[in-house]
Amino acid sequence: MIPYSPAIADQLLAIRVNAGIEELAQAERFAAAEPDMVEAIVEGIGQFAAGEWAPLNRVGDLEGAKLENGVVRLPDGYAEAYAHYVEQGWNAISGPSDHGGQGLPFTLSCNVLENLGTANMAFTLLPILSVGAIEALEHHGSEAQKAKYLSDLVSGAWSGTMNLTEPQAGSDVGALRTTAEKIEDGEHAGKYRIAGQKIYITWGDHELAQNIVHLVLARLPGAPEGSRGISLFLVPKYHVKEDGSLGPHNDLRAVSLEHKLGINASPTCVMSYGDNGECIGEIVGEENRGLAAMFTMMNNARINVGAQGVQIAERATQQALAYARERIQSARAGAADKNPVAILEHPDVRRMLLRMKALTQGARALLYYTAGQVDRGTLGDAEARARAETCVPLLKAWGTDTGVEVASLGIQVHGGMGFVEETGAAQHWRDSRIAPIYEGTNGIQAADLVTRKLGMDRGAALTTFLETIARESAHEADLFALVGDCAAVAHWMREEASLDDRLAGSVPFCTMMAVAVAGWQLNRQLAVVAAGEPSDAGDAKRVAVRFFLDRIVPEARGLKASATGGAAALYELSADQLVG
Repeated sequence: MIPYSPAIADQLLAIRVNAGIEELAQAERFAAAEPDMVEAIVEGIGQFAAGEWAPLNRVGDLEGAKLENGVVRLPDGYAEAYAHYVEQGWNAISGPSDHGGQGLPFTLSCNVLENLGTANMAFTLLPILSVGAIEALEHHGSEAQKAKYLSDLVSGAWSGTMNLTEPQAGSDVGALRTTAEKIEDGEHAGKYRIAGQKIYITWGDHELAQNIVHLVLARLPGAPEGSRGISLFLVPKYHVKEDGSLGPHNDLRAVSLEHKLGINASPTCVMSYGDNGECIGEIVGEENRGLAAMFTMMNNARINVGAQGVQIAERATQQALAYARERIQSARAGAADKNPVAILEHPDVRRMLLRMKALTQGARALLYYTAGQVDRGTLGDAEARARAETCVPLLKAWGTDTGVEVASLGIQVHGGMGFVEETGAAQHWRDSRIAPIYEGTNGIQAADLVTRKLGMDRGAALTTFLETIARESAHEADLFALVGDCAAVAHWMREEASLDDRLAGSVPFCTMMAVAVAGWQLNRQLAVVAAGEPSDAGDAKRVAVRFFLDRIVPEARGLKASATGGAAALYELSADQLVG
């Protein structure tokens, strides 16, 4: 497996151009994000990820997490690497300063996770979930809960999880059956007894952190049916005493670990709460408002899962480039010299490698644009907040689809060797394949785009966004045309299409929108690079961006027919006829 080398230069370019970090640093809240600080963070986390997390990627895949005598074990080296991550303060980059965080922009915490995830995607799911738990408690927790739990979550000494899914309740969260009953007297008066089982709980149990803070959706007695009757509860693995020290083990356990296609070092747990009737939790926020609180955590996680597409694409691209440069096979077609050449000299391999680079850089540009809009929203910019909301499904869906495509191309570049596990190319594809599924499948992301996001501010939010992109892209004919296509599809969906029609065209429309925003942001990078001194890096960026604008953007235009095709053809066959 090729060693990981952090893409520091391209990350800094995206942070500066697409996130607009220098503008963010003008705000008092983010004043510490000066250029020297930004460069130190990007370079520092890159070195840490390459030095400590990347070497564990292969052993994590081969050995994986194991449940032994009721305890989840990770391969040797994981505990030490996580301890160093906590000691160096990487988990606290954007955490609230009044709870031990550094209070830096969310953009920079995205960069921390990008580097860690490129080094070791499965391992990085641990801090991703913790960051989401911090966000949920910061927005919805009581002052007492914040004081009791946030500082250790922010430091990373404790980790967090998100517990939604049950065997009978996958994407339909409203069908959950986990219960919560209020305790009226005794030691835990005012708290709740939690009982039920949750599945697919990422890093649901492990020994790397001192405690695990589970955020669990459950239903109170007499609560309304469906999603309107769900409340959110904080359920620690170990009880936390009033002085902050840890007490006895709560009545919860990991029943089993899932055997998965990839991300084997990430323990995906079946969790059981209240086997002995003594699982104690605290309510977070108001009764029956749990889903709204959980969505705060989910929105954060969806951005960071979209970033996983960038991560796995970057790792697969680096490996494919290195292999294609070393692998000698066949003479260049039509060349006078009949000696075999490195396979990257062959046109189709060049096509694949450039596509991998262009897609990876496009997804990264979209990631940091989205992160920058989140930070502006935090500063009170309502338009930026709306743009961030629009970009979340684009990033999560197209970003993770990109990760799968690039990882698959990486196998193809390796040829038969890519299908052999020892090269490591197959692991990238296996790891990538979960990302379009968890944190809301990509179909759910697209549905969110064509229902809630399409109608924000009566459609004005999306219209204004597209007008901005069009105005700045008028000199790029294909990109300008794609933006026009997106506007036409959006108008048709709002004014003419039925709900079924919108949902039937949601995935292609989501891809069109994502490519349009990514192309716009890459074009902004190109302008900055063109204004600088000529260099090999500048030439590489120019060629990758031109590949995206001249080939990937026109492909996205071809999706318009599918986006506006309607639902009728999908239902011409009855269910029995379809199954055959």
